[in-house]
Amino acid sequence: MKRDQYLDVLASLDLFKSFSGEELKARLFASGFEIKSYGKDQVIHLQNEKCQAMEVILEGRVAVQKIDREGNVLTINIFPAPEIMGAHLIFSSRNLYPMTVVAESKTVMLSLHKDLVAQLGQSNPDFMLALLQVISDRIVILADKIKAISHKTIREQIIDFLRYEYHIQQSPVIKLNYSKKELAERLGIQRTSLSRELNKMRRDGMLEYSAKTITIERIEQHQNRP
Repeated sequence: MKRDQYLDVLASLDLFKSFSGEELKARLFASGFEIKSYGKDQVIHLQNEKCQAMEVILEGRVAVQKIDREGNVLTINIFPAPEIMGAHLIFSSRNLYPMTVVAESKTVMLSLHKDLVAQLGQSNPDFMLALLQVISDRIVILADKIKAISHKTIREQIIDFLRYEYHIQQSPVIKLNYSKKELAERLGIQRTSLSRELNKMRRDGMLEYSAKTITIERIEQHQNRP
């Protein structure tokens, strides 16, 4: 994808709809922007790194992760393209990434420096209102995700994952594009705990699984069983 095509993706986002495509491109070319590419599992931002720019995921998917003292990786959220990153941090007095940001797949991101975002907001009140909405929505999403994870059992987390993937893949046979170890990291649990619960769910007639797939059998009637 060429640079102009990337900017077309940017112009299609609701955040920038108050600018015409040509006006947005003119402002970006005049003020400067960066397009960066990342390989799968490459760290984009480290925890406690200073946030200097708002970024837009143009291709790929980005994971926000936290590593606890035992070295377990908890995936707080996954953001697919096109999505805004860092909007809630750049103007904060504590503009440090609270968690590590990792490319979950090959990813391309467009970076808009803090000063450019401020200029866009000053010149266009509609853009500023849209930016405030993006910031508010992101804070709510992250807060809800942390709350949900902290109160759910391993089985409930697996069921939520399967429902999400069923919605995306439109099939009861969920294809896994990553290992069970990577799935455990996404759910923030130990690999052995995931395997143990999957075995229990298989015995309960809820699912069947192999190395590359999980087949949903009967989830609803078993959801609240211990």
